[in-house]
Amino acid sequence: MRDAYSFSEIKTNILSGLLIALALVPEAIAFSFVAQVPLMAGLYGAFFMVLITSVLGGRPGMVSAFSGATAVVMTALMLQYGIEYVFAAVVLMGIIQILFSVAKLSKYVRIIPRQVNLGFINGLAVVIFLSQLDRFKVPTPGGGAEHWMHGPQLYIMIGLVILTMAVIYLLPLLTQAVPATLMGALVTTFVVIVFHIPTTTVGDLAHLAGNLPSFHAPAVPLSWHTLYVIAPYSFILAANALVETLLTLNLIDEMTETRGKPNRESLAQGLGNLVSGFFGATGGCALLGESIINVTNNALRRLSGITTAIALMIIILFASRWIEQVPIAALVGVMFVVVEKTFEWSSLRFFGKLPAADVAIGVLVAILTIFVNIALAVLTGVILSALLFAWEHAKQLNIHVVDEEPGQRIYAVEGTLFFASAHSFSELFSPKDDPQTVIIDFKKARIIDHSAIQAIDSLAERYQRRGKTLQLKHLCSDCRVLLTNAKELCTFDIDDPKYHIADDRIN
Repeated sequence: MRDAYSFSEIKTNILSGLLIALALVPEAIAFSFVAQVPLMAGLYGAFFMVLITSVLGGRPGMVSAFSGATAVVMTALMLQYGIEYVFAAVVLMGIIQILFSVAKLSKYVRIIPRQVNLGFINGLAVVIFLSQLDRFKVPTPGGGAEHWMHGPQLYIMIGLVILTMAVIYLLPLLTQAVPATLMGALVTTFVVIVFHIPTTTVGDLAHLAGNLPSFHAPAVPLSWHTLYVIAPYSFILAANALVETLLTLNLIDEMTETRGKPNRESLAQGLGNLVSGFFGATGGCALLGESIINVTNNALRRLSGITTAIALMIIILFASRWIEQVPIAALVGVMFVVVEKTFEWSSLRFFGKLPAADVAIGVLVAILTIFVNIALAVLTGVILSALLFAWEHAKQLNIHVVDEEPGQRIYAVEGTLFFASAHSFSELFSPKDDPQTVIIDFKKARIIDHSAIQAIDSLAERYQRRGKTLQLKHLCSDCRVLLTNAKELCTFDIDDPKYHIADDRIN
């Protein structure tokens, strides 16, 4: 991407950055409530994450902040040990992510199967949608649990949400001079203020005024016990954050037909969380919803994230009383549009067209994303996809039988011989019924692992017990080294294939 900014890009990125800042405020407040951490810790976490990842990250335009994926993990730690242990866990989380980047492991996210990616995206879209439903709840008078809005209050909320969404969808038909999402939020805010419409605003959730964040080393004992306490949380936090970040990066790559740098982004995420933990902040990860807003607005430069960070700090220091007047309905309308644009509606057409197993894996990943956590959902999807691939690949093993001469039979093996196909390979032969001389030709086959070697050795032993002559043709040199019973049965030909086997005994 070129370095120079055009005037149009500057305007687009600044305006989109301002909108993202407005959207992040209630998100950070809501996630702070979920994690039961101080409100300013969540806002500071949003500031540090969006600033550091925007400046140093590998995917300009992607938005990182305090997120639900990290908030839900912090809750138990916060309730049992307190906020200082949360800060310590965030520091360790950042270190883990930095090590992940140094080891250059981020690239492996690109091998996540498409059905898993779709399940993650659709599941996260549902999570974003469900999180917005909480905005339709209000405190019960006199204290107690929240209850759903009803009557005029609910109708006003729904009407303002619809107004926001209508502006966002219709404005591009008239002009694209300003981001439609920002204009949708501004129009709704203007209507509420001018007509004195009674509705929930940002200020009803919390007061945003605060000071500049200051250095604060987590006040926890430097002991093995502390590490024992925070390490499990830190690893889960790091896994959740990295999965959501890297899959969001992949999605933006697809949407923009560009290529981000996953290892650089992981490093920036780690640095952001490391700094957050030392400045009394919660850290976080990439946010799919807000990132989609930037993509929709074509705000794909670092300036958008830097603007968001600056705007967040200005809101905290100086502009809280104005931002507190923004109706929650306006931000809900923006996020509902994000949900609509995020959900892969085309995936619904796959039912009945793709293999049922692939569809089931995608649905399972979506369900786990909604009800459990992102890291477990994606890990489960990858494992099931790998097992499904192995099963399908194992069924592609074939053998052609040729009887060229009396008393001699040739088996020509085609396909891949590995742990999943080893048993079916053995069942394709009948030493009892075969003639005296048998030749097994592996020219069109590939031996993958130690299970395949054992299957060949076992087969050779079956023929030897019956006193029959067996020859193994076109095996690679690794096979001849690893075989035991069948080692002496291998022939050596100039056209023997050259490849390597996954086995620890081969250096």
